[in-house]
Amino acid sequence: MDYHDAGVDIQVGRAFVQQIKQMVASTTRPEVLGGLGGFSGLFQLPTGYQEPVLVAGTDGVGTKLKLAQALNRHHTVGIDLVAMCVNDVLTCGAEPLFFLDYLATSALQPEQLEQVVAGIAQGCKLAGCALLGGETAEMPGFYQPDEYDLAGFCVGIVDKPALLESSKVNLGDIVIGLASQGVHSNGFSLVRKIVAEGENPHTGTLGWDWHDCPPLLGGMSLGEALLTPTQIYVQPVLSALKSGLEVHGMAHITGGGLPENGPRCLQADQALRLYPDQWPTQPIFAWLATAGKVSRAAMFDTFNMGIGFLLIVPSAQAQQTLSWFAQRDLAAYEIGEVVPGNQTTLGLPSYEE
Repeated sequence: MDYHDAGVDIQVGRAFVQQIKQMVASTTRPEVLGGLGGFSGLFQLPTGYQEPVLVAGTDGVGTKLKLAQALNRHHTVGIDLVAMCVNDVLTCGAEPLFFLDYLATSALQPEQLEQVVAGIAQGCKLAGCALLGGETAEMPGFYQPDEYDLAGFCVGIVDKPALLESSKVNLGDIVIGLASQGVHSNGFSLVRKIVAEGENPHTGTLGWDWHDCPPLLGGMSLGEALLTPTQIYVQPVLSALKSGLEVHGMAHITGGGLPENGPRCLQADQALRLYPDQWPTQPIFAWLATAGKVSRAAMFDTFNMGIGFLLIVPSAQAQQTLSWFAQRDLAAYEIGEVVPGNQTTLGLPSYEE
């Protein structure tokens, strides 16, 4: 017997690395040393920092991968993978420098996984970071045929005096919400349950198909709406910081929604008071709530509800901040303020005041 008999094709693996080399190279930065294929990636720290602090983050895409695999559309989850990591690193005020991916599957399907890596490369270019390397693991017997899993790792940098910490947030600061592109990459266990078991008035039965086009979505299929990738906020937010806009704190709205993620940038005696009628939500959220009979409180506890990223700014800078993002075609809304409290979120239906 040999490795091929055990379900691992070494030659396919080698060919796959050659296939993706050009994609990886397209994300390079001047600080990258060497190329793809070594045991580790090499990256020289950029110059111009007085007290450089490295900021690291890691994440995955979750069960959204089930949807990508069901529809055989794999590009957008690669963008999701990068977005989930670089947006987290950004909350410290850090610039993402490089990204690494881990891709595990039962057996390499080059066309399928090439789409994934193409999405990862696109996400890295959107974030301005280098795809420094990664790992592709064949694990027959561990994953089902055509299944794969993803994990991502990102390292960024920020000057220590510019590091955003909760101590910079003040009572009376204004909360600016940057729009999401939809569900992003959280809550998909509930999404899949709603699609599988939710009431379908068009058929009179329970359950929907990913190709169904509910009227609420304006002709878009469920699969298309739900595979919309996570917004990458890095470039517009870093540009805002470099322009001199004063930002005291930031939060990436992921699993747990606004109630859980918003207070993570606050001091112990502060809270967020949000006003949900101050921003629009995408139609996909109305469809999920209706089809699954999901309470408004549960929707806010699970999904981003139209806001993917928060900036905490002094009240005197609120209008200037809104204008900055409007000029860059990224919808931004004044959605609340910092008030006395205990690291909670007030004003949402999921919070019992």
